[in-house]
Amino acid sequence: MQNKNKNFNIPNTLTVLRMVLVIPFMACYLNGYVKTAVIILVIAGLTDALDGFVARHFNQFTELGQMLDPISDKLTQAAVAISLAVRHPVLLPFLMIFVVKECIMLTAGGVLLKKGKRPCAAKWYGKLATVLFYITFVTIIVMDMFEFYHEGTAVVLLVVTAAFMIFALVMYAREFFRILKSTEPEDQIDIAEMMDKKKRLKKE
Repeated sequence: MQNKNKNFNIPNTLTVLRMVLVIPFMACYLNGYVKTAVIILVIAGLTDALDGFVARHFNQFTELGQMLDPISDKLTQAAVAISLAVRHPVLLPFLMIFVVKECIMLTAGGVLLKKGKRPCAAKWYGKLATVLFYITFVTIIVMDMFEFYHEGTAVVLLVVTAAFMIFALVMYAREFFRILKSTEPEDQIDIAEMMDKKKRLKKE
């Protein structure tokens, strides 16, 4: 029973909540309810910090959580970047950097799975880029909220965030090639075996 329900824990619930919050954030921000959108984004940022804290301190790590956490981060980032680019077209170049980075990482993850390798879990540099992302975009959204949007400030913040995103991409690329060449058991994954195990657990 414990193995069957191990994925239903607080960190995974917070991660799923962060994914769900994408919908009301975009709806509020694009329809002019900026204050409400800011509150939703702050809540999403808190869930991002809390899920890792709870997982570490209460030993609630799961493979599902390790896969969902970066997906949730990227989904939230994409929603914010797209929403801001719609309102401020000058931000489109940053959006393109974000899209290229995420496409590369998604492709890399698919390659590792195809090779029977475990995709890289979220690392500190990825988390740092995420924190900077939230700081930058919350700042821009707050400027929208109080109607003192300054394009120069927005561009500077975006350049700094983009630099850290590129740094994270380079570091993840190093990890990708390490895992690709690795023969260590912890870097291997058998999708078919995992699916069979889940089916057996459901039947128990």
